Amino acid sequence: MPEAQLINWEAMLRFQQLSLRRGSKLLFSEASFAVHPGQRVGVTGANGSGKSSLFALILDQIHGDGGSFSLPKDWVVAHLAQETPSDSRPAIELVLDGDRELRETERQLAASEQAGQGSLVAELHAKLDAMDGYRARARAARLIHGLGFQPGEEQQPVEQFSGGWRMRLNLARALMCRSDLLLLDEPTNHLDLDAVIWLEAWLREYAGTLLLISHDRDFLDAVTSHIAHIEGGRVTLYTGNYSAFEQIRAERLANQQADYLRQQREIAHVRSYVDRFRAKATKARQAQSRLKALERMELIAPAHVDSPFHFEFREPEKRPNPLLRLENATTGYSGTRVLNNVNLSLSPGDRIGLLGPNGAGKSTLIKLIAGVLPILGGTREIAQELRIGYFAQHQLDQLRPEQSPLDHLARLAPSTREQELRNFLGGFGFPGEQADRQVAPFSGGEKARLILAVLVLQRPNLLLLDEPTNHLDLEMRHTLSLALQGFEGAMIVVSHDRHLLRTTTDQLLLVTGGGVDEFTEDLDSYPRWLAEQRKEAREVGQYSGEPQAHSALAKKSRKREEAEQRRQLQPLRARLGKLEKELESLQGRQAKLELALAQSEIYDDASKVRLKTLLLEKADIDRRLDEAEESWIETSEKLEYLNGPPASFPVKP
Repeated sequence: MPEAQLINWEAMLRFQQLSLRRGSKLLFSEASFAVHPGQRVGVTGANGSGKSSLFALILDQIHGDGGSFSLPKDWVVAHLAQETPSDSRPAIELVLDGDRELRETERQLAASEQAGQGSLVAELHAKLDAMDGYRARARAARLIHGLGFQPGEEQQPVEQFSGGWRMRLNLARALMCRSDLLLLDEPTNHLDLDAVIWLEAWLREYAGTLLLISHDRDFLDAVTSHIAHIEGGRVTLYTGNYSAFEQIRAERLANQQADYLRQQREIAHVRSYVDRFRAKATKARQAQSRLKALERMELIAPAHVDSPFHFEFREPEKRPNPLLRLENATTGYSGTRVLNNVNLSLSPGDRIGLLGPNGAGKSTLIKLIAGVLPILGGTREIAQELRIGYFAQHQLDQLRPEQSPLDHLARLAPSTREQELRNFLGGFGFPGEQADRQVAPFSGGEKARLILAVLVLQRPNLLLLDEPTNHLDLEMRHTLSLALQGFEGAMIVVSHDRHLLRTTTDQLLLVTGGGVDEFTEDLDSYPRWLAEQRKEAREVGQYSGEPQAHSALAKKSRKREEAEQRRQLQPLRARLGKLEKELESLQGRQAKLELALAQSEIYDDASKVRLKTLLLEKADIDRRLDEAEESWIETSEKLEYLNGPPASFPVKP
């Protein structure tokens, strides 16, 4: 073999005959593959298959049970920490910690300056300059703002942010590291669509090696060059992104006739929907985009024949038309308006996706439609036979922890035979004895699947889905998209999962600037719209210093507005700080209770009294946490609304 073709095994991640267990469970065995520098590998597989354990192995947190793994000794490894940080320092300081070499050089520089070591001080300043350390704070601020924080928030203490925003800071800290290998485990879980699009662009420019765990297929398609799929105790490395892998797997599984026949009814259902859609497709770009996506789903359907999830929405009992109408509707929080003059009519068959910047009011609109928020102006008319199915993340904590999935469904459908309910739950991943387990120790994904099961059972004619795919794996997301395609009522979806939006919605509405308008382009055009908005904001920022903006009258008006704004913001900020401390305390107590309830011995007969006490305490904590989170959301959204002009008006960054 010529010298130029020799493989340098020391310059890559190398897995040789690797076997890995967690407890008594064998996750995979005899895994042999290599990841070369610069490759971007999506790690996929069912929940519990070993994806996160593989990352723990690479980070030297656990060790293999057979075979070997090697990593170049000089590689700098960065990873997305899963624990929620609590820190009194400004957010930017936490993010800067991601560059460990920078922090060590700064520490050495401070010590040498204090000791008066002039020559060493000069060397360290030169080192800082070589690593571009003098622009590190600007780089950290760009990361923070790219992930959705507002200008100025990088100086706020970490402890003042909610858990989801602290996880964004964790992500910024991982991206701050000048790494050779970047490990990201579900980085989009706490992001909105705008931040996901920004992260995609950042990762495409990342020069190192990337290993990514994600259940967002569009995200995987955009940033990966290979897929490492864990299935049946094996790890197989495929060349290409997730769509390429899916088609290869579909071709292989289509030959397994027994499994393939089991899915023919679902494929026929998708095909009939495609045909109906084709018959009425217009020239609208988003309609054509959706048609292509639906047709493609037929090709990859066999790749999901072994999915553990199988369900569909039954036909609504009643389908009044219109279901709901908003006319010049205004809503907000505590009397403060967030959305103004909204006009919307919903009829059976409407399938709407909501777009808009973070904080613009997408969830607020869904709450208005659901009747959770009061209408402050205009009218909200609903049909007498309207039945709403509302999915929101806070509902996961409204499940009864001491009850089982079967108990939840039996309470809603007392006249339905138990076996029918068990069969129904099996389609949502709760077969056999799993339907009898208490909800208390359930994961976020299990709770989300149970909430969806409850919604489907109730046969709604209007679905309101606010980030329904959080915590769901790829198979459950695929099954949900199939089920939503067959839903015959009206549907409104907020999601950072573009594949779900693309395959289930026909119309896009843009929520921005306190209003709601139709987004006339397709979903693929939304990143361009975002980029244009940011460009306009920067341009306005550049010209905001023009003399005409500083006339005496303008200055007097601005001072009066700023004084009034400070007066309104002060009590809100104080309340927000109090609520955040309460949330942190309640979350800590909730975590301890969940840990106690996860111990197998607590379910022994001898521990019945303690189990009951723990369940009652957890139910109380869950209720209080839900109330505190609702108050925090209302207060923060009101604060965000008052803290600046509406999102459609460019502001100085």
